[in-house]
Amino acid sequence: MSALGSIIKKEVKELMTPATFLPIIVMAIIFGTMGNTIGGIEEGLGEKPVIGFIDADNGNFSNIASDVLENNAKVVSNSTNLLDKQKLIENVQKEDGVAVIIIPQDFSNKILEGKPAEIEVYWIMKGAGLLDSVSSSVVEGLIDLINTNITKEIIQKNATVNASVALTPTYRNETTYFKGKELHGLSPGQISNILSSQSTLIPIIILMIIIMSGGIVISSMALEKENKTLETLLTLPVNRFSIVSGKIIASAFIGLILAVIYMIGLNFYMQSFQVQDGIDLSKYGLILTSSDFVLIGLSIFVTLIAALSLSMLLGTLAKNYKSAQTLTFPITLLALIPMFITMFKDFDTLPLALKGLVFAIPFSHPMMAPRALIFNDYALVITGIIYVSIFAIIMIAIVVWIFKTDKLLTGSTNPKWKKLFKKRGF
Repeated sequence: MSALGSIIKKEVKELMTPATFLPIIVMAIIFGTMGNTIGGIEEGLGEKPVIGFIDADNGNFSNIASDVLENNAKVVSNSTNLLDKQKLIENVQKEDGVAVIIIPQDFSNKILEGKPAEIEVYWIMKGAGLLDSVSSSVVEGLIDLINTNITKEIIQKNATVNASVALTPTYRNETTYFKGKELHGLSPGQISNILSSQSTLIPIIILMIIIMSGGIVISSMALEKENKTLETLLTLPVNRFSIVSGKIIASAFIGLILAVIYMIGLNFYMQSFQVQDGIDLSKYGLILTSSDFVLIGLSIFVTLIAALSLSMLLGTLAKNYKSAQTLTFPITLLALIPMFITMFKDFDTLPLALKGLVFAIPFSHPMMAPRALIFNDYALVITGIIYVSIFAIIMIAIVVWIFKTDKLLTGSTNPKWKKLFKKRGF
């Protein structure tokens, strides 16, 4: 019994390490943050959206629409003149509003004539993340409430209106302003669905590529230490920079192959979305061009180099293959954070501090690139490529410096190793 207790005590002591608990703690924090985010969505649904409103009809049914909006939204600009439309849109944009809703002339008469009446909606869309679409979803709910109240009024007044119009008395004529594009016939919900379909899978694939390639490099460094092949390599009359360069060039070659394979798959994947839900995306310019694919490929390539050089740096800290498994966690964490953030929020709508964090993480940039390029945000993609390239160069320089010291093998400046290296001509 005492022997069993000793074994259990020994195993527990070995497992009770920061490397065991840190990944679980961080994942718990991520899930907690996601829970708070979902709670934030519910809070956003309870807030009154900011809108502009024009009632050019001033009839019985348009008054119903006016009452619904006045009671359930914050109407910052109100008018009865259709000529004020553009000015109204600009005012609502300044007030950080969601939409401008226009009830045209003859709105009430058309319904009484048995024809569905038009409601013009000019959406002001800020981002395509899950949290960014909360306010527009609230306004869509208000338009549905307008329909419901008009239907009740028709039934109560026993108006001679056919059943289909009584049940659906209005239809929407929508235009969305988003990132410099004027998208006629598309609502924020449709745009969010299109972009989420195109970009949700992309960060997950990039995450997998980074984790797999980074894990291979870290494990390789650890195995070289464990098998003593690294010691042999370092005692050979070979320049340390050549050793690091060889490893980096080999990694870059693998990274290039992975980037090409990724881009071929992404090209076929994006082509499948050129017509979605009956919407021709090329008509709205919501597709990637050949030059866009080149920029995405370049972003993927430099990011893989950055990931591999960072992995090589972490690999120098590994004592053996077992310890190397825990060193993949920083790589995984740095890829998980931007993946979750870009799902919930657009980069443009993030708070300044969070923007800085996302931009600073090198793995964020290929995740954001496709959506940014669809809306011609070349500045974000190009500056991202430059930043990640600088990050990779710094990581490589640090690895070269470590390879030139004794710390790679001993963790300290050991005189015996100094003498051995000096004898070998280093």
